[in-house]
Amino acid sequence: MTNEEDRRLELISELEGYTRLGEPDKAEKVYAWRIAIGLQQTDGLTPSPYLIETAKQNIEGLITFDKVKERLDSYYRSRPPETDTGGRTEEADKVSARIAEILSEKTFNFSVMGYTLIHKRLFSGIYSFAGDIRDYDITKSEWALDGGTVRYARTDDIRTLLWQEFEQEKEFSYRGLTKKQTAEHIARFVSAIWKIHAFGEGNTRTTAVFAIKYLHSLGFAVTNDMFADNSWYFRNALVRANYSDLNSGVHSTNEYLDRFFGNLMLGEKNILKNREMHVLASPVDVPENTGVPDGLTATELKVFNAIADGRLITADEIAEAVGVTGRTVKKITSTLTERGLIKRIGSKRSGRWVRA
Repeated sequence: MTNEEDRRLELISELEGYTRLGEPDKAEKVYAWRIAIGLQQTDGLTPSPYLIETAKQNIEGLITFDKVKERLDSYYRSRPPETDTGGRTEEADKVSARIAEILSEKTFNFSVMGYTLIHKRLFSGIYSFAGDIRDYDITKSEWALDGGTVRYARTDDIRTLLWQEFEQEKEFSYRGLTKKQTAEHIARFVSAIWKIHAFGEGNTRTTAVFAIKYLHSLGFAVTNDMFADNSWYFRNALVRANYSDLNSGVHSTNEYLDRFFGNLMLGEKNILKNREMHVLASPVDVPENTGVPDGLTATELKVFNAIADGRLITADEIAEAVGVTGRTVKKITSTLTERGLIKRIGSKRSGRWVRA
């Protein structure tokens, strides 16, 4: 597990203490804050300890959400520009506060405008295009696709496709559907609007917040830990639901998204493993007595070999040697560390990986 993931889980755990202490009047705010923090995981971000202390005061009723946002603005005005994260801790903190505020509100606007307004509220002052439909085509390197990308909507089609999806959902009748069929249908709708990728950045967080508000409006409480603890799985499940490469034998599948929504809406206990969603997830056959661990994917084995050849090696060196993205290296080194196959020597910034 990476240091960032350790810290994220530690921060979420701090907020869990309120519900364990049996203070129901604070449970709703705890729920909102835990989801807000967890959703930053979709973009590999982790809020700061300062945010948690500020969130606690909000949960206690000592400060309003407006005051939370004022404090964050003041806090980051007084700090030197970040050099190691490109300012993204500030983004994680501010967007977390805005998500918590939106989830604490009872109002909801089911429309394309309501969807875009959520993006605007989340990212105003962070992205210059907050709330604007993108006017350029995009690709995104995805871990689950080994650096590949989903084919998102063309700019000329975005508004039409969004309008069609929302109109079809408005006209859809859930009468006569089982709860499982309902969950599967909502998963398809959420997947469809996410695939359009209406904005330059922040699509997954915006879609997740919109989905939660929509589920609440339909009477689903969804107050479990799914978005708090499994937001990265949610993103990867959306990716796999919207990607096909038939030449490589990769087919789009709703299996993983249905598992997530089954747990979220129906209280199912499906096992959620990000590793299963990687397009190269079939185990690699390794000859006996080679000293090479079995059960690794092809890319994981490449990373392990790059580290295990006796050299100390940095994450950038691994990415260059293997031909993958930095995000892919981050995920794989986390997996290899959990299995006790590699270990970190030195600090987060200047340290290196070495065979354990």
